[in-house]
Amino acid sequence: MKSFRPTTPSRRHTVLTPYKELLSGDLKEKPKGLVRGKRKSGGRNNQGRITMRHIGGGNKTLLRIVDFNLNKKEVPGRVESVQYDPERSAFVALVVYKDGERRFIVAHKGQKAGDIVVTSETAQVASGNRLPLKKIPVGTFVYNVEIHPGGGGKIARSAGNFVEVVANDLGYAFLKMPSGEVRRVPETCWQRL
Repeated sequence: MKSFRPTTPSRRHTVLTPYKELLSGDLKEKPKGLVRGKRKSGGRNNQGRITMRHIGGGNKTLLRIVDFNLNKKEVPGRVESVQYDPERSAFVALVVYKDGERRFIVAHKGQKAGDIVVTSETAQVASGNRLPLKKIPVGTFVYNVEIHPGGGGKIARSAGNFVEVVANDLGYAFLKMPSGEVRRVPETCWQRL
């Protein structure tokens, strides 16, 4: 994070993200099939009437199709690049799998080009790998967690967000949410470290 000298009261607490240091690859590189156009509503409903004021303008954006299910199991993938996504607060990583398929995934903190990611029940407990909750040691911080097995990541998907595995008991994992709430989730649900 980049902080500034306190030359003014507003500069004193300003902290910015150093995008050039964290992102890799060509920002204009968008693989076909992984992006699509997104229509802007302009604050209008399905009848064309303005229902939300002061919405409009802005830059055109392409919607990156992010793989939250991560159902490509037992196939290692290499991170090609970490990119900025205008539709979400977290960065996305473009992963090319060993069979040649490319997918976008939500990048974890510190992920960089060349990292290896694996989705497997026998994968090592390491950053970027995806495992079921029953394989995760208590006290580990995880993100992109499923609520129901096979439902895709729903919990802790935004930038800097995570949940803590506080217990495993009777077929359930107990997750401490950022709000302090402890939620019970089946331990067969998958998550990312």
